[in-house]
Amino acid sequence: MTEQAMDRGLRTALAQLLPDLRAFARYLTGSRTEADDLVQEAVLRTLRSLDGRSEGVDLRAWCLAVIRNTFHEQLRSRRREQRLAEVMPEDQEAPAEQEVPGRIRDLTRALRELPPLLREAVILVGAQGLSHQEAADICAVPLGTMKARVSRARRLLAEALDKPPPPDPVMT
Repeated sequence: MTEQAMDRGLRTALAQLLPDLRAFARYLTGSRTEADDLVQEAVLRTLRSLDGRSEGVDLRAWCLAVIRNTFHEQLRSRRREQRLAEVMPEDQEAPAEQEVPGRIRDLTRALRELPPLLREAVILVGAQGLSHQEAADICAVPLGTMKARVSRARRLLAEALDKPPPPDPVMT
C-alpha cells in the first residue's frame, strides 16, 4: 500500500472516530467549544505522531489516550494561570450556563464536580463503553486502580444526585 493511501486511510479512520472523541472530550471539559478544541489538538497530535503508520494500532484507544493526556496538560496549565490570576485578580464574569433539561443538567454538574481522574474513569467505562482493562490501559494505571476510580466516581455521582448508589457490577 502506498504512503498516500495509508495516510488517506488514517484520516478516514480518524473521521469515523470523531463522534466518540468529541463525546469523551465534552464530558472531560464540560464545554462544547473546549471539547472541539481538545479534539482538534488531539487529532493533530495523532496525525503527527503516527505519520501514516497506523497499522497494528488501536486508533480509538490511542486517540482517547491523546485526548486524556492533552486535557491533563491543559488542566495543569490552567491551574498555573489561576495561581497567577490570584496574585493579580481581574474582574471577570463567569459564562452563563446553557439551559438543558433538569436531569441532564444535574448529571452534567455532578460530573463536572468529580475530580478529573474519577471523571475520566467513569466516562471511559460508562459513557464510552470501554472495559475496565481498556480504560486502565489508556490511563496507564493498574486494573484495580481503574476499578476503584470507577466505583468511587459512581458512588460520588449517586451522592451528588441524591440517589442510592447503583450496585457495583465489578464487585458482584
